[in-house]
Amino acid sequence: MLYSCSGNVMTAPIVETKEVPFTEFDLPEEILKGIDTAGFKSCTPIQALSLPLTLKGRDIAAQAQTGTGKTAAFLITIFHRLLRQPVPKGPGPYALVIAPTRELAVQICEEAKILGSHTGFSVLPVFGGVDYVKQEMALRKGADIVVATPGRLIDYMKQKVFSPKNVRIAVIDEADRLFDMGFIKDLRFILRRLPRHNKRQSMLFSATLSFAVMELAYEHMNDAQEVFADREKITVEEIDQVLYHVGNNVKLNLLLGLLKRETWNRILIFANTRTYVDMLARKLKGNGFSAVGITGTVHQKKRLKIMQQFKAGQIKILVATDVASRGIHVEDIDIVINYDIPQDCEDYVHRIGRTGRAGKTGRAISLACEKYVYYLEAVEEFIGEKIEVKWAEDDWYEQDRAKPLRQRRIESASRPPRPSDRSKKRLAPAKGKRPVPRRSKA
Repeated sequence: MLYSCSGNVMTAPIVETKEVPFTEFDLPEEILKGIDTAGFKSCTPIQALSLPLTLKGRDIAAQAQTGTGKTAAFLITIFHRLLRQPVPKGPGPYALVIAPTRELAVQICEEAKILGSHTGFSVLPVFGGVDYVKQEMALRKGADIVVATPGRLIDYMKQKVFSPKNVRIAVIDEADRLFDMGFIKDLRFILRRLPRHNKRQSMLFSATLSFAVMELAYEHMNDAQEVFADREKITVEEIDQVLYHVGNNVKLNLLLGLLKRETWNRILIFANTRTYVDMLARKLKGNGFSAVGITGTVHQKKRLKIMQQFKAGQIKILVATDVASRGIHVEDIDIVINYDIPQDCEDYVHRIGRTGRAGKTGRAISLACEKYVYYLEAVEEFIGEKIEVKWAEDDWYEQDRAKPLRQRRIESASRPPRPSDRSKKRLAPAKGKRPVPRRSKA
């Protein structure tokens, strides 16, 4: 491991090109067993850069793309600290992870249960949209590690259900997303109530270390070391990016053709609006594809169910808006399709980062129509490269076989109404008795 220094300022460490195995670090046996259970063999670049610092107790502000293994980097550090250093006397949590979305909080907890399966530490997710009282009871019972979204966590802090006084290690994951979603005030509220920055270890991870993100690090962290997995490369190299220019009137036809031409098992499609998400999900179903749409208006329980079905392969295509997609962390997504070019260039990085995760290859396809092509220049300037342009052949455009929505409504209205369970129960005769015909009132 090499570091470059200039005066009193230590710049980002440089990792040699060879692979770094986890056994190179002085990790407890319990953590090594968890790493083996998770199937990890060697470090990703962000893990190789951050672990030498965090395992020594240093604070870091790390820039890493989605899917590069940053979750494992901070979880390994948390388990290492809790095992090697005595925890304070009193109730937990002793580690706190703040995430922007419920889905990401669930994903972190799932990975923590695997990596920490031999440590004996308990992990508790805390987020909105689920039973408030059950989460309150779980918090009162106590947990070693809490993974939370800001809103629900502040709720419990104000109700004196959650006490942050024993937190000795804090993680802010996807800091730029927290800023984009308007959580900056909530984040500062939480950080100000944690033990002082010199009494805890802090880690911040973000796809981009913007001025606003670094200002937060300077204010609430202890001389945080900046770590860059790759300063020059914004997107993951393993992702094959391609762009098709297409008219808005035939964009759906090209999408249907690409779905038939490409090799895939699981696909994530992005649209810029809820209306287009609903339309695409309906059209894909009408053309024989297993697709479901997810937007910010979908209830939390239903969203979690949809994500479980998507992970299990019961749903093959997930169509989402940027708001709903934050926190979608599903392994083995073969292709990400930008049905619409995103209006925010940073959203492009977050979108395509859902494929090509943890060193695996992935594919990102973007459809540039006359409505959203104006945002392409900003995207390419942000990622620092031109996206390869390909041209679709005439026979790639598939006919849309889905019935128009109006026709479906007419057919649905013409069907006889189905009796409800209550009416079935009322009409069914009791066991062992013959139905008695009703007398006429005439």
